[in-house]
Amino acid sequence: MSSPTIDAHQHFWDPARAHYPWMDDAALAPIRRAFGPGDLAPLLAANGVDASIVVQCRSSRAETEEFLAIAAATPFVIGVVGWVDLTAADAGASIDRLRALPGGAKLVGIRHQVHDEADADWLSRADVRRGLQAVLARGLAYDLLVRTRELPAAIAAAHDLPQGRFVLDHAAKPPITSGFDQRWADQLAALAACPNVWCKISGLATEADWRAWDAARLQPYIAHAGRCFGADRLIFGSDWPVCLLAGSYAEITAAAEAGLAALGAEALQKARGANAAAAYRLAIGETSC
Repeated sequence: MSSPTIDAHQHFWDPARAHYPWMDDAALAPIRRAFGPGDLAPLLAANGVDASIVVQCRSSRAETEEFLAIAAATPFVIGVVGWVDLTAADAGASIDRLRALPGGAKLVGIRHQVHDEADADWLSRADVRRGLQAVLARGLAYDLLVRTRELPAAIAAAHDLPQGRFVLDHAAKPPITSGFDQRWADQLAALAACPNVWCKISGLATEADWRAWDAARLQPYIAHAGRCFGADRLIFGSDWPVCLLAGSYAEITAAAEAGLAALGAEALQKARGANAAAAYRLAIGETSC
């Protein structure tokens, strides 16, 4: 039994059963259909990926409950990053109730779509900080879905809550189509100075021109993340099925792996599994490969 290769960032959804406000954009029509475990399984197998972590995509307890049920019935789903209302006084109790459900043992993190909040300092609000503390006190990671605008508040949260584990999604979505953004680069370095933060190499192709990108276009961003976070804190994720807007699962995976390989064999190897296991406290020794 060896350490599995993990896709640490993927989604399931069915727009016929629930509304996803971010999916209303006409450009997202190609992915506005149901995607489930049966769609992902052959892609994982074809690309040498053994396991995945499913991540929330709407602010819904019901979605998290559904993901836990899927995880309970799907061996390759080894973790769920779900959602609770961090502003609610009972955020901790909500997490406890989720953990008591079938699949609850696979709840490894919580996320909110912070970059959709009007307030760039949402993560600094007292009620949100109370909720974050409830998440971290229960041994869960918190996924940071932010852009450059929200990075200062993310930095403050990671600094002020050093006992917690934070995972930055999509390297904070650098604006690749408009060129290398030094403000993004500087803020990413500041966040990486907090040793309790990991960075996902995910979602970059969809921040580039969907029709005119290649691995070389993404390389400066992966290289900068590598300089900031080092080999021990980079995590591979496909962002499937969002990634399908820019390329196939195989193309997205190959581009990420090329960028990571340029950082060295150790960075690639750890990003493909061990770092996700550390960030999310995954019991990967129990997963066959």
